[in-house]
Amino acid sequence: MVLYRDHDEKLDLLKAGKLSLLENVKEFLKRIDANKDINAFNFVFEKDALESAEIIQEKIKSGKFGKLAGMVIAIKDVLSIQNKPLTCSSKILENFHSVYTATAVQKLINEDAVIIGKTSCDEFAMGSSNENSAFGPVKNPIDKTRVPGGSSGGSAAALAANLCDASIGTDTGGSIRQPAAFTGLIGLKPTYGRVSRFGLTAYASSFDSIGPFAKNSSDLPKIMDVLSGQDLNDSTSISSSSIIDEDISKIKIGVPKEFFAAGLDTEIKSRIDQIISILEKNFEIVEIELPNTKYSIAAYYILTTAEASSNLSRYDGVRYGHRSKSNINLQDLYESSRSEGFGDEVKRRIMLGTYVLSAGYYDAYYRKAQKVRRIIKNDFEKAFDKVDLILSPTTPTTAFKIGEKTDDPLSMYLNDIYTTPANLVGIPAISIPIGNDSNNLPIGLQFMANIFEESKLIAVSKFIENNLVKK
Repeated sequence: MVLYRDHDEKLDLLKAGKLSLLENVKEFLKRIDANKDINAFNFVFEKDALESAEIIQEKIKSGKFGKLAGMVIAIKDVLSIQNKPLTCSSKILENFHSVYTATAVQKLINEDAVIIGKTSCDEFAMGSSNENSAFGPVKNPIDKTRVPGGSSGGSAAALAANLCDASIGTDTGGSIRQPAAFTGLIGLKPTYGRVSRFGLTAYASSFDSIGPFAKNSSDLPKIMDVLSGQDLNDSTSISSSSIIDEDISKIKIGVPKEFFAAGLDTEIKSRIDQIISILEKNFEIVEIELPNTKYSIAAYYILTTAEASSNLSRYDGVRYGHRSKSNINLQDLYESSRSEGFGDEVKRRIMLGTYVLSAGYYDAYYRKAQKVRRIIKNDFEKAFDKVDLILSPTTPTTAFKIGEKTDDPLSMYLNDIYTTPANLVGIPAISIPIGNDSNNLPIGLQFMANIFEESKLIAVSKFIENNLVKK
């Protein structure tokens, strides 16, 4: 297999005739087949990928090609592609094929990316380990006894195992950044609204964001420039500026003391302290306070389960998706179809969401959580008056064993303790690999920025990638 560092280098090889895109795609397909045990893919589009490779190769030869020409990308199976399966890793959609293509995916296709397949995820993107898929758990390529993180674990595992050039995930409370940390990748959650959600199967509509996984910082701005932009099909999408080469010489980094309290693995804290000591030589580092982030997990799970309860009500066995055969009347049809189609975690979150929205509890839980969301947003606005970036761990631990936390939902939920605030507030955030622990498991470092300042996140990612020795 011809080696290349990033897309720029790959494109140069393709233009010079030193790399055949068709052979490149065939190699990826062979690797996918050889790594089936990882269970990263729900569906592989072999025929389509090979046909696309031939067409794009000719475009490159003619000199008329898109920004992502030849980049082989895997897509999380919550994003629709016309006439392709869209299961969300759930039995309730196991035979469903999409009738249109998601805006984000169509933009990749328009710029001559090769879509190689759809990756597994936690069912309806609900989970932190990718053990909730109806297709079975995804394994971490670095240690196959451990989880790759969730909910975008399939996308992370596919890239970490070199089964594609880049991959696309979704992030509702850390579902790109946490798998990136567990698999040693860069994972970017954009500003809410920067990327159209049209064609994304909703989990929690006011939280969901589509973003990329990459192995290098150079590919991130290219992918983000393609994904970004206003879409008339999504009223929450916003026209935003392009990613630029940010001058980071005057960037001020804030370190919130609340993110380094009890519960953080000692090896992760030690490694981040080392990184901070190096960053201090190049950036101004200041301690900041985010006093109300301690309520973020509670607020997040109240609000997202409420939105999930509403969003998933459409799966009723009538309009589309799984329909139970064991029913006597309409009420029985609803109950049987949903009971058979949804997995345990989805049922748990629907029940929680229905409870917090119910009469008598709406004010006590849902309304109060919305107020807390606003208070947390105020904390971040005050912080960004003082600093440009906020540094924190991505996860409290490195990748845990498969099955280790499946019987302890609360412990599983707490894996998102450092990532949920960015989704509550709607700001962009990135996870960057900074080395490994004593078990050779990757450690992730998170940076958060103010809205639409992804350029600063990518700039600091490039700095760390180029200047810090990974141990």
